Formats: sequence, C-alpha cells, structure tokens
Amino acid sequence: MSLPAGWVEKSSKSHPGRVYYYNSATGESIWEKPTAPATSGGSGSSGNSVRASHLLVKHRGSRNPSSWKEKEITRSKEEATEMVKEFRNRIMSGEVSFEDLARKESHCGSASKGGDLGSFKRGEMQKEFEEVAFKLKVGEVSDIVQTASGTHIIKRTE
Repeated sequence: MSLPAGWVEKSSKSHPGRVYYYNSATGESIWEKPTAPATSGGSGSSGNSVRASHLLVKHRGSRNPSSWKEKEITRSKEEATEMVKEFRNRIMSGEVSFEDLARKESHCGSASKGGDLGSFKRGEMQKEFEEVAFKLKVGEVSDIVQTASGTHIIKRTE
C-alpha cells in the first residue's frame, strides 16, 4: 500500500529497524502511517484536532530509556505505573496542578511547558495515546496510558 501524497517513509536513526513518516509540506515526522495527503494542516483524515498535555514516566522497556531528567532509566514498567498513579492521585485531589507536576516529574521535553504538546490531529501521535486524548473532554485527566514511550497521564486542554 502506497503512502498518501507528500509523505516519505524514512528509517529511524534513534530506533534502528523502525520507520517513521516525514511530511515534506510541513517538515513534521510521525510514527503512525499517515492516512491523508501531506498538507500544512497535518495528516488527520477527519480534520478534527485536540490540544493536550501529558506527564510521561519512562521505564527500562521504553523505546528510548533516557530523558532530560534521567540519563539512564532502570525502573520497571510496574514502577513507572505506580509513580504515575500516585501523580494522578495528587492532581485529582487538588494537591498540585497537572502543569506544575508535569514540569517537575515528566520525562518528556514538553515538561518545560507544563506537559503541553500543542494541537494535533489523528495520525500524529502513537495510537494508544491518540485514542485516549480524542476521547477526553476538555479539562479531563486520563487514567494510565501505556505507549512505546512509557507510562502517561493525559489532560485534554482544547
């Protein structure tokens, strides 16, 4: 099956043996195979987008087990899940805001922005992450979400 117009399949240097898709119109890269032609509006076929923030805790089984926060990550997936459960409990109880905790605890580069990932369309994020983000109501915080990147909680902001 060929790719929609404007998309190119490339081999990942950071994840040998894995391919990603490059949008020559915008310069964006995505892991999931695109479903619509490359445009400046992204790869989503529905045209709907969401804006979300997340808090990510990586574990040794993550596709890239290092981050700005920890050079070498050795925790198990179970330990990461317990950490994120506790973070979610603190947020839901009102002890701390999602954004403040993401700034302090998230392993993603988006931590500096309180976990804000900006707006995205379908096909631009890992499938498991995207499915949850699009189901959330604005302001709602997800339960635990597992992806190849690690263990997340997601907050839909738009």
